[in-house]
Amino acid sequence: MVNGMHIAVLMGGPGSERHVSLRSAEGVAAALQASGARVSVVDVTGPDFALPPDVDIAFNCIHGTFGEDGQLQQILERRGVPYTGARAASSARAFDKLISKKAFLQHDVPTPPHEALSLSRGQHPKMPPPFVMKPPREGSSVGVHIIRDSSETAVALDDLKQYGDDVLVEKFIAGRELTVGILGSQALPVIHICPRDGFYDMNNKYPWMGGGGGSDYICPADISPSATKKTQAAALRAHRALGIEVYSRVDIMLDALDNPWVLEVNTIPGMTETSLLPKAAATAGIDYPSLCARIVQLSLATPP
Repeated sequence: MVNGMHIAVLMGGPGSERHVSLRSAEGVAAALQASGARVSVVDVTGPDFALPPDVDIAFNCIHGTFGEDGQLQQILERRGVPYTGARAASSARAFDKLISKKAFLQHDVPTPPHEALSLSRGQHPKMPPPFVMKPPREGSSVGVHIIRDSSETAVALDDLKQYGDDVLVEKFIAGRELTVGILGSQALPVIHICPRDGFYDMNNKYPWMGGGGGSDYICPADISPSATKKTQAAALRAHRALGIEVYSRVDIMLDALDNPWVLEVNTIPGMTETSLLPKAAATAGIDYPSLCARIVQLSLATPP
């Protein structure tokens, strides 16, 4: 499937998720090599990165800013280099959670009620707690604050200044944290994320980074068949509402009445062998090297 192809695996990036990207790229490169591809690993630190000659496709493993927001995609399109995953426009839509919210509402995707704040205008949340405050253009739960009492708002607003002027405020949904991988037009088995402490923040996502914590994952999720069907349908609807190509991973909260609420869509989800998308694919009978090869094939069949 990818045997004999020359694939540049792009890793790192200048954003806050650089270390996660390096781990993803390491796994993807090994998987593609095992499938017979010739792999060149490229550490990207900015827009002037160099690619080796005769590359058939660039496999984008750069999470967050620059790699996931459409910037890298635009550069590759200008250079005429095919690449994996969502195209530039859908990447930008998915990366900005405020833009995503508008698309979700337009396409009847179930998503928590929200407000948009401007810090420079001194705006404060109008909805009563509990609610969640987060920067709209970061990933991996960077800058997320769960506010259970109004007295906690000022500290959160002060912290959020480092991420820009805009703040997304969402109603807090109590329930089970789920995620659904989308591959082509297929919704993969639902994963139940069980953080060992608090919520699914950077420490619980990536304990190997030294933050402690950690999470347990149940795949397929321990939810009813009807809840599974509704959750997968909501994930597919969110993926399509943003016009995302090739693959994604949709984060969802399932409330006590088994109603799914879409939080966000990740266009460059973690791709280590133990990451959530590969876990779901394995449950569906798609092993890790086959998943990486399938992403390459789907991407080559998708116009820029």
